[in-house]
Amino acid sequence: MYPSRISALALAMLKRHLQKASMFKGFGLAMLSLMATIGLAQAAEPQPWQMNLQPAAGTIAEKAVDLHNLLLIIITLISLFVLALLVYTCMRFRESKNPNPSKTTHNTVIEILWTVIPVVILVVIAVPSFKLLYYMDRTDETEMVVKITGAQWYWNYEYPKEELAFDSYMIPEDEIQEGQKRLLDVDNPLVVPEGTRIKLLVNANDVMHSFFVPSLAVQIYTVAGRTNEAWIDVPMGETTYYGQCNQICGVNHSYMPIVIKAVSAEDYKAWVEQAREEFATVERPQTLQLAQAQ
Repeated sequence: MYPSRISALALAMLKRHLQKASMFKGFGLAMLSLMATIGLAQAAEPQPWQMNLQPAAGTIAEKAVDLHNLLLIIITLISLFVLALLVYTCMRFRESKNPNPSKTTHNTVIEILWTVIPVVILVVIAVPSFKLLYYMDRTDETEMVVKITGAQWYWNYEYPKEELAFDSYMIPEDEIQEGQKRLLDVDNPLVVPEGTRIKLLVNANDVMHSFFVPSLAVQIYTVAGRTNEAWIDVPMGETTYYGQCNQICGVNHSYMPIVIKAVSAEDYKAWVEQAREEFATVERPQTLQLAQAQ
């Protein structure tokens, strides 16, 4: 009997281990498939269950991510330090251990420390912050200009040098085709050449909007009657960058996606020629001749 029981127990354990192995194998294959899908996906759009920032595209985004990571480390250390102080205080000065509480009201050393240490932390944060702010202000070191106008509820893109302009609307849900992204794709994206620094002149026709593309680290408000400036450096690589208006601008606020399509220099030239035929060219107002009073 004993050998038969041992054999049955051994078979049951073997079967259980095989089931676990197959389960982990399936889980591992699923994880590998998920990682491969994420790796193959474009790096310029939000991903399902994304827990971190979108991968940086361009030097501005890279510097912004570096600053974000530095601040994350600093705030984590501060939180752990404060938590340790709270735990220590609760344990060290609990009523059962200190029936007679201390009458201390001031401590010169501690007061100096809690004044100086925050100042040092702010200085550590301020140095890279100001460097990034000044770097983002270099709009004069760009290679092309695009004028962006926000309206309820679409975007208008104008290329002054190429003398063309067009509107960009979100593709309605009932017209989405295979491969297009719901609430993100548009009929006419902003097409730019790869590896180019681009100055953005941003304004509005009506209310405030926000031109926001996370992967390029650009967010600038559009204000009627005022032109704001920003710039992006689109890295090499034919990629489509997605963004949205994140300023509550009305009932259709969530239907103002932004699509920036980076193409090669040759494809950009071909697109400009096609766009000039498809879209109306920009009409330049003639200089007014003022008659002098005789």
